[in-house]
Amino acid sequence: METLKYTVIKNDEQYDRYCDLLETLTDIAAPDTHTADEIDLLTLLIESYDEEHSTFNSLDPISLLRSFMTDQQLTASALAHLLGVSKGYVSDILNYKKGLSKEVIRKLAEHFKVRQDAFNRPYPLRSVMKETLMNAG
Repeated sequence: METLKYTVIKNDEQYDRYCDLLETLTDIAAPDTHTADEIDLLTLLIESYDEEHSTFNSLDPISLLRSFMTDQQLTASALAHLLGVSKGYVSDILNYKKGLSKEVIRKLAEHFKVRQDAFNRPYPLRSVMKETLMNAG
């Protein structure tokens, strides 16, 4: 009986291997049909594991973004360049002063290889947080 090349992800070690492999495959400039199918399958397996084991829902989108930035040693300036936005805009995002635009959400999800809904969730902005505190006091 033939052994399967890929199986349902059962642990974090296997998840990390599949993520590394997916990253390698997506770096191929013009993947052939077989490689494209592998990319699709690995993406599906990784997304399925993420949905079951993810802590994304316990983090607001900005905390998640900061975590990804730390993991990849990505500076705010590098993030601004990656997103094609100003450093000031990135600073406002990271300090909860401005929300994430649809375009920024799309680019973040693509870069960090996660579903867009990881970043497309409501979270309080600083101006809203100040108003709430002022009205409560």
